[in-house]
Amino acid sequence: MSTNRILPNQRILRYTYAERLMHWLTAIVYIYLLLTGLAFWSPRLYWLAQILGGGPTSRYWHPIAGVLFSLALLWMLREWLPDMRKGPADDGWNKTLGNYIRNEDDKVAPAGRFNPGQKQFFWVMFWAGLALLASGVLLWFTDYIPWSLHWLRYVAVLLHAVAGLFTIGAFIIHVYMGTAVVREGFSSVIRGEVSEDWARTHHPLWLEEIQSAKK
Repeated sequence: MSTNRILPNQRILRYTYAERLMHWLTAIVYIYLLLTGLAFWSPRLYWLAQILGGGPTSRYWHPIAGVLFSLALLWMLREWLPDMRKGPADDGWNKTLGNYIRNEDDKVAPAGRFNPGQKQFFWVMFWAGLALLASGVLLWFTDYIPWSLHWLRYVAVLLHAVAGLFTIGAFIIHVYMGTAVVREGFSSVIRGEVSEDWARTHHPLWLEEIQSAKK
């Protein structure tokens, strides 16, 4: 753990500038994919494509944005893999998940830099993102699929829809938890820092690791 996590005035560096920049770029790309994907999924939502430049424009940029989203996920995997692995304290935290949802911070088991809920969100988005990439490539280059393998098209359509629904559900929960449940969580991905009290309340094991590294 880098020792520069401790900032003046009892502030803790939660996310580096690169992490924050990548987080928001990924969020913007995902929202674009979500809106254009919904437009293509249902005729009743096609108006979304119209306000995003029209059907042909959305059709052109949707797969390109999908590739960018996949590259962003790989960047996050490289940066956060050690923190996203299951830790010895995760089982205890999972047992107090109900307390976490009810915002009963004093009853929640200690967590590291990322709690198990955040880890699960990451892995859902990562694996669903790869499924969207694989199925999206098949749908992007449909003309190159031999007729003997035409069934792959139907598999790709189904996989794309199911994986997309998984990401939508995870995204809604992520936004809700980060804005309405955990105070200062949203501001941490803007300014990059949190108070020492916040770190002690929500991620005490992470704070202990930082303080130990500083000594």
